[in-house]
Amino acid sequence: MNFIDSIRSKIEGALKPSSLEIVNESHLHAGHQEKFDGSGETHLRLRIVSDAFIGKSRVDRHRMINELVSEEMSNGLHAIAIEAKAPGEFIG
Repeated sequence: MNFIDSIRSKIEGALKPSSLEIVNESHLHAGHQEKFDGSGETHLRLRIVSDAFIGKSRVDRHRMINELVSEEMSNGLHAIAIEAKAPGEFIG
């Protein structure tokens, strides 16, 4: 299973999002490290809307997601940009 599929499965199971988008942005980081060509799944952007975020601060929302993806971060995922909103909040 790749990182995107693994993360999608974990988030859908734990947070029951009404909207979930996972974008591979690894190609945008090619050359940032000497031997990195931008391939694979090392840099992801996550856009999620979930009732689980109602009443939660931005920091708490990020902590919830970071806890879910800790295994992937330990196994080669370098960075994840998180846009986490409750229903009715704008994702831009």
